[in-house]
Amino acid sequence: MAWAEKRGDMWRVRFRNADGTVATDSSHPTKTAANARANAIETDQQRDVFINPEQGKITLGAWVEEWLDAHDVGASTFERYRSHLDIHILPRFGDTPLNSITRMAVKRWVKDLSRSRADSTVASILSLLSMIMGEAVEERRIAMNPCRRLRNTSAHRPERPWATAAQVNEIAGRVTIPNRVMIITAAYTGLRWGELAGLRRPNCKLGEGRIFVDPDEGALHEVGGHLELGPPKTPAAVRDVLLPPFLIELLRSHLDSHDHDHVFTGRDGGLHRRSSFHRRHWRPATDGDPDNGIPAVVRGLHFHDLRHSHKTWLIEDGVPEVAQAKRLGHRLPGVRGIYSHVSAVVEQRLVDGLQLRWEQTPPPQRPSGT
Repeated sequence: MAWAEKRGDMWRVRFRNADGTVATDSSHPTKTAANARANAIETDQQRDVFINPEQGKITLGAWVEEWLDAHDVGASTFERYRSHLDIHILPRFGDTPLNSITRMAVKRWVKDLSRSRADSTVASILSLLSMIMGEAVEERRIAMNPCRRLRNTSAHRPERPWATAAQVNEIAGRVTIPNRVMIITAAYTGLRWGELAGLRRPNCKLGEGRIFVDPDEGALHEVGGHLELGPPKTPAAVRDVLLPPFLIELLRSHLDSHDHDHVFTGRDGGLHRRSSFHRRHWRPATDGDPDNGIPAVVRGLHFHDLRHSHKTWLIEDGVPEVAQAKRLGHRLPGVRGIYSHVSAVVEQRLVDGLQLRWEQTPPPQRPSGT
């Protein structure tokens, strides 16, 4: 039930909650406008779609605490959420009521973020805020998500670099042999960093010509500075990755060279930290050393771009999209993911293409003068 009543020079709209209490919805300059709003409220109440404005007065900071308490994600994902919230989202909107966060305010904030953060980081931050506000819509605290269909378009997004097989071998030739094997394995399997750094001997099934990404401990995660094994990124990431013959022999020789449980380790057998590997090995190998006459191979290439490179190679070899997705640990959307399957013939053709690519590429070599 809703009605209009005079309040000074204004008309306010009052309504009765389900528990019998009375609340105020809004104020209007005329009785006609107030009655129209009261009628709309009654209609929404009858349809059970009415949004009580009081519910939206909770601040984003308070709502986030409720949301986090009910949201169940892995430790590394939670760590990323917490970082985005503490550094970016809550300082800007933490004290703002949910129903006062406007689309224009979010767009201005995204524009400001884009001036100092990478596009991928801005997209991740915006995605989290949108998820949080979307839950508020579902809980009927607000009528609409101000982040809906909002994209970071303020900056040009250059295409990510990728490397040819020859460039991968040139990069691999600039690092130690253990790290060389890791780089080549990444390029010829498409495994993620965490899947490689967390790979253990029992899941490196060379006699069967495959690597198995375990559902429970298939990836290495860094959470709050601590390294721990846990599930891979998504359920689709649990998979067998078939190996070309050259890589089977390369990994077999590598495993014979040490007795650690993990396939890829640091110099003293410790687990790899992504930041340390990137700084000490990957960046010098890809960017070169101009002072010593060593040119860059692919400047700006990230380790993750080896996955992009692998997918590009599969496209060049005419591998079907469903086989690409399966190998990379993705799931095709919609009916394509339900009705498309990868036969043994397709997988063998995929592996044969990778083997041929290796055989036709000059092997890794140390740069002259190093």
